[in-house]
Amino acid sequence: DNGHKVRGGDLLMRLDDTALRDNLASAEEAARAADEAVEQSERQVRRLSTLKQQGMVSAAALEDAEIRRTGAASDLAAAKARVVAARQQLQRTLVRAPFAGIVSDRKASVGDTVQVGRELVKVLDPASMRFEGLVSADRVHELAVGQPVRFSVNGYPDSDFDGTVRRIDVSANAATRQLAVVVEFNDRAKAPAVAGLFAEGLVRTGESRALTVPDRALVRTPEAGHVWRAAAGKLQKVAVQLGTRDARSGDWPVLEGLAQGDRVLRNPGSGLADGQAYEMAAAPAAAAPSAAASAAVK
Repeated sequence: DNGHKVRGGDLLMRLDDTALRDNLASAEEAARAADEAVEQSERQVRRLSTLKQQGMVSAAALEDAEIRRTGAASDLAAAKARVVAARQQLQRTLVRAPFAGIVSDRKASVGDTVQVGRELVKVLDPASMRFEGLVSADRVHELAVGQPVRFSVNGYPDSDFDGTVRRIDVSANAATRQLAVVVEFNDRAKAPAVAGLFAEGLVRTGESRALTVPDRALVRTPEAGHVWRAAAGKLQKVAVQLGTRDARSGDWPVLEGLAQGDRVLRNPGSGLADGQAYEMAAAPAAAAPSAAASAAVK
């Protein structure tokens, strides 16, 4: 049933084989009769061959016997083929697990009538689990087999999974113009045991080092953006030039305006002024140990 673990070769279902057993018995009986006919025709050929040497039968009689022997041999070969086919059909009434895995979907129950080609049961191999994602056609030029991927899976909120791009489709979806990418888990033992879940990931197409600021530290205007830098007891309004936002962390790379080590307000208010004084206050005792010291503006 669904959720059961199976080993390769385990019996999953047994189809009613009454009619197939009757077919096999009939085919075996026909094969025995054909075998006896071959033996009888062979004896007849030997008998007539001896009589012909003695001049007691004609050559035509011997030829007729040989023709009957050949026909009997053909009938025997056909009968043996029917026996093999009947045995194969009988063996197929035993539905066995093709590999070790977990039953994910049982399609038939006891008493159901099944037709040739009908799906009976699905077995999922957790080791074959993979992540299939869609990438915009605008970023296709950045993709390559072997690139590392980190992704998250719904239902596993506390786990991030690492994988590698193994296949990139050569045709885009006609409707969405997206390209399918297949990613294999680097550690198959940690792969989820549930298929069909929604997942989202990022392909690492390159790497660069940059100074970044969180989005909440930026103050946006129609003309530009700025941050409030705290230095030497005074607030400074600093215009910054930003790069492309990191889709994963949400931070903005700063191309110009700040240097490493600068301290900025993380949540600036609207009533700040350039040159306004501030002083540092210790975090309240009830705050989390990881809370940073805050700036008190005056």
